[in-house]
Amino acid sequence: MLEIHQFRYGVDNLAYVVCGPREAMAIDGGAVAAIQAFLLKTQRVLKYVVNTHGHGDHTVGNAQLLAQTDAVLLDSFEMATKGAAICLSGQNIGVIPTPGHSADSVVFFSDGTLITGDTLFNGTVGNCFTGDLVAFYRSLQRLLAFPPQTRIYAGHDYVRESVQFAKTLEPDNRALDRFLAAYKPDCVVSTLAEERSCNPFLRYNEPAIVAALKRNDLPIASEIERWCSVMTL
Repeated sequence: MLEIHQFRYGVDNLAYVVCGPREAMAIDGGAVAAIQAFLLKTQRVLKYVVNTHGHGDHTVGNAQLLAQTDAVLLDSFEMATKGAAICLSGQNIGVIPTPGHSADSVVFFSDGTLITGDTLFNGTVGNCFTGDLVAFYRSLQRLLAFPPQTRIYAGHDYVRESVQFAKTLEPDNRALDRFLAAYKPDCVVSTLAEERSCNPFLRYNEPAIVAALKRNDLPIASEIERWCSVMTL
């Protein structure tokens, strides 16, 4: 089983190192110094550098990591569109295209884990900078098809703000209190089951969310309309 290690950088960005016994891959590796220290301490060799999408706050560490190691930069979106996987230490890491936040957004998956970038956060979702809410909806549906126990590692830590917003829509949802109580800033992670119970952008069919949409005079006739309406709140 591959290990996943999380590193904070900037205000709320989260970088990742996925590694086997000797090889490693950096995902959105902006925490360059911390990643290099980890690789040195654990005697891993950085083989690949990849990104969940091309926004500058996620690619900021690429040049340094490539200059300081023999790692290769992989085009994650091209791999995703071709259905290719990344082989690390003999294990495959899948790459799923998830357009919506950006046109080139991808999610990495392996061993019951999704590294979701700015597509799905812990408690919320990313902004739809492409303007294509239907594509974003379909991307999230791909992720929701994974088993409930699947772990979600996101590109930013927005947990506290996300729970605060969710409570304005579902003040009686006790799962939100449990979600916040389990939150650990030094390792931000949730399960898909927790997201289904807390994340309002996955709960657009729930009566409390539908009622909130009605109060705001937003369309609710179909599932895709409810999803688009939640994204406007």
